[in-house]
Amino acid sequence: MTEAGRIVVVGAGHNGLACAAYLARAGREVLVIEASHQVGGMAVTRELVRGFRVPAVAHLLHLLDPALVGELGLEGHGFALARRALKTVALDEGGQHLVLDGERVERGAVSEADRSAYAAFAARMRRLAGVLARQHGRVPPRLAWSRWLDALPAAQLALDIRRLGREDMREFLRIVTMPIHDLLEESFAAPLLKGAIALDAVLGTRLGPRSGNTVLSYLHRLSGGPLSLARGGPGALSEALASAARAAGAEIRLSAPVASLLLKEGTVCGVRLESGEEIAAVTVVSNADPKTTFNRLLGARHLEAEFARRVHHLRAIGTAAKLNLALNGTPEFRGLETGELGERLLIAPDSHYVDDAFNGAKYRDCSRAPAVEITVPSVADPELAPAGKHVLSAIVQYAPSDLAGGWDARRDEFRDRVLELLELYAPGLRRQVVAAELLTPLDLERQFRASGGHWHHAELSLDQFMMLRPVPGAAQYATPVAGLYLCGAGCHPGGGVIGAAGRNAARVILEGAPA
Repeated sequence: MTEAGRIVVVGAGHNGLACAAYLARAGREVLVIEASHQVGGMAVTRELVRGFRVPAVAHLLHLLDPALVGELGLEGHGFALARRALKTVALDEGGQHLVLDGERVERGAVSEADRSAYAAFAARMRRLAGVLARQHGRVPPRLAWSRWLDALPAAQLALDIRRLGREDMREFLRIVTMPIHDLLEESFAAPLLKGAIALDAVLGTRLGPRSGNTVLSYLHRLSGGPLSLARGGPGALSEALASAARAAGAEIRLSAPVASLLLKEGTVCGVRLESGEEIAAVTVVSNADPKTTFNRLLGARHLEAEFARRVHHLRAIGTAAKLNLALNGTPEFRGLETGELGERLLIAPDSHYVDDAFNGAKYRDCSRAPAVEITVPSVADPELAPAGKHVLSAIVQYAPSDLAGGWDARRDEFRDRVLELLELYAPGLRRQVVAAELLTPLDLERQFRASGGHWHHAELSLDQFMMLRPVPGAAQYATPVAGLYLCGAGCHPGGGVIGAAGRNAARVILEGAPA
């Protein structure tokens, strides 16, 4: 490879791979450098124990940009869904579960008033989330501009809100900064219904249902498509992205952690690997989180003081843990009907339960009774486990990365606590466990190099959203340092398996947008 024109992408997470694929398709010389032995970042599938493959961290696809799938021809590179449009089952300890199918309550002890209210609520929330969805594929507006062309994204956003119509626009502006708890209290009476929506609003965040901006995080979650499972797990999507990037001419180098960025006269000119090898480049695109990029790889001394202060105060304290189980049989959840095991299962009896689960995290403690999102992906994708056996994947709230006493001392305690909770809903589950893995935020930081172990690389809240994400001065993928760009989940549109950040960053680079 030659130095002239080379672009180095740091990190082969799904956004980095998407960015590399688009750059390579445009004829640019691209090298992707990944610390791990496999591509995908936190969207990977790996063997937990022989014969059992689990989605290591992310397990559902619903935010994935469909334009990216089509433009990169990912289906031609092996990407496919094992299951589309999962229902949500809000588990009841006594077996009287609530089942939500799209915008309707399919079954459960819910009044007719709540059934009707939920249909109207779900339809309206989808319409409001559509405003955010339309921003996914756009470079965020600038807070200030010198050319009328720069004002266009802000005008598009304002027009999208205006197009909602008077009533929906008024409602959007009223609720977007509200706590989800308050919106639920004015909308429904059924505890399970409120618990399910409350959990959706806080998954992966360091927020509770009574926290401000949780309606915003709920709308962000709704801004994608239906809840789906990738065949082969999320790692199959990452492999398809890698295949598309290679087919376009990009090179991907694994097991090559980057130690630092190289600078010459204030301009990024390459990377130095932990092995000591230096690789020259005219442009470096970081798929790492913003704190890692600016503080560890670049160094705050190379940044203007105010910008460095903003990065230092960027909130990225992870509070979500991941539990992966290999089971020697089919788990039996009390009251679950045949076929419902393959749906998305929630343990969130009501909004107050989720809020109580959050209380410990405020004081650097893990939840005594966590809220949990569960999938059993081997129901729809039997190749993930041996015949007659299964894998269970669960996101557990709340497990703060700054836990008092440290996770190395308390990991087993919390894992057993979660297993005891699951046992309440699925008696006999613990006897089926062949292997169990609990990934705390500390593990996510160590294994996937995400600062604070935060799933979204930075908290999803209004002051770290869209044109403010990750911080002013780096919200349009270009950074204040010449030659350095961002393309990860810490950028707009945020966390989740979306791919839009990588796609948008490639567009900015190809258009030669100034930092």
